[in-house]
Amino acid sequence: MMSTLDRMFLVSFFRSYAIVWTSLISLYVVIDLFTNIDDFGKPGGGLSSVLEHVSTYYRHKIAQIFDLMAEAITLMAAMFSVAWLQRNNELLPQLSAGIPTRRVVRPILLGAAVTLALGPLNKELVIPQIADELMKPRDDREGTKAMVLMGAYDPSGVHIEGVAGIRKDRKIHKFYATFPESPTNGMFHLAAEEAGYIPPGDEPDTGGWLLWVPPLPDGSSGPEAFKTALPPNLKRIDHERFFLRTTDTDFDAVSRGATWYMFASTAKLRELLERPEPRRQSKIAVEFHRRITRPVIGALLVLLGLAVILQNPNRHVFISTGFCLAFCAAFFALDLGCKFLGNNDYVSPPLAAWLPVLIFGPVTLAAFDAIHT
Repeated sequence: MMSTLDRMFLVSFFRSYAIVWTSLISLYVVIDLFTNIDDFGKPGGGLSSVLEHVSTYYRHKIAQIFDLMAEAITLMAAMFSVAWLQRNNELLPQLSAGIPTRRVVRPILLGAAVTLALGPLNKELVIPQIADELMKPRDDREGTKAMVLMGAYDPSGVHIEGVAGIRKDRKIHKFYATFPESPTNGMFHLAAEEAGYIPPGDEPDTGGWLLWVPPLPDGSSGPEAFKTALPPNLKRIDHERFFLRTTDTDFDAVSRGATWYMFASTAKLRELLERPEPRRQSKIAVEFHRRITRPVIGALLVLLGLAVILQNPNRHVFISTGFCLAFCAAFFALDLGCKFLGNNDYVSPPLAAWLPVLIFGPVTLAAFDAIHT
């Protein structure tokens, strides 16, 4: 059961969290907006249109910004809450009454646990729903600008790529498809001048790509030049049009950037790891394991920060805060370094995700256990 002091400290923590959250998110938005203000004005449309575009863009962008700062915001809120206790001499009377320091800061730890959970929840429930909005460039509000395509493998084995894509029409210019070998024909490539994705529906030719294949000089068209039977998922409509049915490779799958998996849920990452696509598998595996270690890393950061501040109550609060930020900067640097090693196959993905915990875990627990009581 929480006492009156516990409730007061818990409210103080949430108040600090709200102030830090608002300050950091607002600072990021203001800096990013004024740095890229020209990009928002390129589509034109007048002041009202630009303001609407800015509002829509940052309404979705806030979720991504919070994802980057979730643990840091909780850490800073906990630091400010404890510093406020020391500044107002609210900590010393309780220690004099025989209350252990760890018991005094228990409400702050409880509040930190609640706010740390917001990061994974935002990553799993919010960001995957707005991933398409987050990947839109600032200067392409209507989706009419040609975009670079990355290509993708369909579960059927077909590799799809293109030169440029138009997001608004969901079309690809210079479409290329590579079909795997089958009992009826060998591997071959199909080039189409243009392809448009048709979402799944009740009509027969839906859930795939409508291809326009220009005739060859000899009058033949597309796969006829290979003198082989068409693959089961490729259907001829007329002399210049074909329909390629795909299982999971829509326009978004082909047009997503190299880091699109960062916006996917953990369940989607697990599904991607089970596919036979060799590209980016190491990076996806590292991200999958980092999702698991993220709550642990957040908890270690908070415990380490509080341990540094509370280890010497007589130390000036600004000096303690500086030490805390230095330790946390080293923590984040190690975490990013391990991620780099895992992405480039220097270490295994599980080790890349768990190495910061293995290194800083014992240090943090020892520092927290040594808090002056």
